[in-house]
Amino acid sequence: MSGRADAATVPKTDTESEVVLSCRDLSVEFRMDRGTSRVLNGLDIDIERNEIIGVVGESGSGKSMFASALLDAVVEPGVTSGEITYRPSEGESVDVLDLSDDRLRQLRWEEISMVFQGALSSFNPTLKLRGHFVETLEAHDYDVEAGLERTRELLSDLYLDPDRVLDSYPHELSGGMKQRALIALSLVLEPEVLVMDEPTAALDLLMQRSIVSLLSDLRDKYDLTMVFITHDLPLVTKLADRIGVLYAFELAEVGSTEEILSDPKHPYTRALLNSTPDIDSPLEEMRPIEGAAPDPVNVPSGCPYHERCPMATEDCATIKPDMEAASATHDVACHHWERVDDEIDLTTEVDR
Repeated sequence: MSGRADAATVPKTDTESEVVLSCRDLSVEFRMDRGTSRVLNGLDIDIERNEIIGVVGESGSGKSMFASALLDAVVEPGVTSGEITYRPSEGESVDVLDLSDDRLRQLRWEEISMVFQGALSSFNPTLKLRGHFVETLEAHDYDVEAGLERTRELLSDLYLDPDRVLDSYPHELSGGMKQRALIALSLVLEPEVLVMDEPTAALDLLMQRSIVSLLSDLRDKYDLTMVFITHDLPLVTKLADRIGVLYAFELAEVGSTEEILSDPKHPYTRALLNSTPDIDSPLEEMRPIEGAAPDPVNVPSGCPYHERCPMATEDCATIKPDMEAASATHDVACHHWERVDDEIDLTTEVDR
């Protein structure tokens, strides 16, 4: 978004001191010939400092749009509305959606950084990896020599040979090496928050698990907050402290990873878990989710999941459920969440 004035700062309170990103009524719309497409609808969520939060859901649920919205990076003609408050460890809080272009460019790399899908397309094929790091450091007026020392440390942390990687063109590295180099590039300016949109989607299972393990180590070493966006529920459970479940561009459920896995309260979350492949379970026990996610131009009234939900009642079709507290660390948007244990069994176990 362009043409904005710098945001007024917001004083921190004691209750907000551990929240690094706060979203209120966060929405994204695209106006099209056939109608307005709302691809993110009224999200309220707090992301805590130094946590890893996983955001999961089916393809087309709004996960990538959420990632872009966090950095006010939704491409035109998309329009982002609501509030995103960033609270750095030092200094005043900032309204991300009310920043000037210059301040927003600074925030995106120096304070909140992002790893997009597809490492290959993120690098200039005619430029060696060293050039990518130097360009980033120079663009933000960082000391290049000191920045390259940090680069070497980050590459080593990610089990890469710094000299080999920095002196290579992107095509000379494997997919896993490029993805790890991209993570290092996203951290070279020492951001507090790292947003990752399907960072392991194109990698084999072994490399996915390896990178997940490395990310956990990086969080601890560099005091990072991470938002890990993926369709792969079993993968994110190995990493995340909390999980948010998106359905039809809205949050259906948010809770600690343990609670989401062992006691999910939303029928969609249970369906998502029951559809998760498990090589140890008989094929007949897998339950694919029937039906299809709604069209963003024509999201049903009431609960957006009611057309696919075995528990749906007339209220579900007409009244939108509010997010309710199922426990101190577990929220769910469902009229009938207190009955879900009795009506929808969990048939698949996902190990952490």
